[in-house]
Amino acid sequence: MTTVEFALDTFGDVTKGADGKLLPQHEVIGNVLAEAVLADQVGVDYFGLGEHHRDDFAVSSPEVLLGAIAGRTSRIKLGTAVTVLSTDDPVRLFQRFSTLQAVTRGRAEVILGRGSFTESYGLFGYDLNTYEALFEEKLDLFARLLKGGPVSWQGKLRSPLKNTTVHPQLPPEGLKTWIGVGGSPESVVRAVRYDMPMILAIIGGSPSRFRPFVDLYKQAYDQIGGTPQPLGVHSPGHIAATDTEAREQAWDGYRTLRNRIGRERGWPPADQAEFLREVTHGSMYVGSPETVARKIASTIRALGLNRFEMKYSQGTMAHAHLMTSIELYGSKVVPMVKDLLTHS
Repeated sequence: MTTVEFALDTFGDVTKGADGKLLPQHEVIGNVLAEAVLADQVGVDYFGLGEHHRDDFAVSSPEVLLGAIAGRTSRIKLGTAVTVLSTDDPVRLFQRFSTLQAVTRGRAEVILGRGSFTESYGLFGYDLNTYEALFEEKLDLFARLLKGGPVSWQGKLRSPLKNTTVHPQLPPEGLKTWIGVGGSPESVVRAVRYDMPMILAIIGGSPSRFRPFVDLYKQAYDQIGGTPQPLGVHSPGHIAATDTEAREQAWDGYRTLRNRIGRERGWPPADQAEFLREVTHGSMYVGSPETVARKIASTIRALGLNRFEMKYSQGTMAHAHLMTSIELYGSKVVPMVKDLLTHS
């Protein structure tokens, strides 16, 4: 059986406190630290933080929080989900992660992407009209920095580097760098071109509809005579003692976040029937440990995955529910999935 990693991630969704009011972001960040420590304790393989610049998500500087988590954990891999490379500087990003790799003693990773929101473009002074060019050029420079040694590089959107060594350099094991893909063939081919592992963001619909992207990934590697890098999936989920309890807990947070984003993008209000369709037939892994384990195992088999990464935060859902979900994921779901995959 191919080795599969089991991961969790969060955007630091701003949650409700005991009084039903939204918690301040600094308190949410403290709760995320506690959630990561629990993930380490229950045997989760990877913990990721997604970068956002909005009032409904508290994590805007993942590396700072990951450094704090590193000091409280011992074995779990730590990284992002995703880093918005388009509106960052590749050199500074490399320095932050080479530092994090040293702090974690080799446990750091990064997932690079363009993000599903655009707030960072205006915030950091970037033109949305250069959306594609920004990511392509910055990825090219970051990939070159990963190789180590003096770098000479020139693009169109930033000043060139001439025989420049960026410090601190990475240790011999380097830095595992994934490309996050939302569902375009061009993004899949780009991951292969840079020989980087790929993680698919599947947040709606049947996971099997992404099989053509998996096939393209493998075909592109065949064409260049290479060995495919690991392949992962990021999808939302929530675990509780029973299916009913998990659905009831997840629905309120899902509805709140879905309606907030929907108002910005012109979507109709969230519908509970739609939510339940995603839970039963789509890409939401919500239910008891047994239900979620069966669904994760099915997705891993269908897509041939090396990593399954569950976004355990569900909008405004309370921190206590998130802690229960993390504990059940590590102690119950992961062993069940491994057993299902072994005996399938």
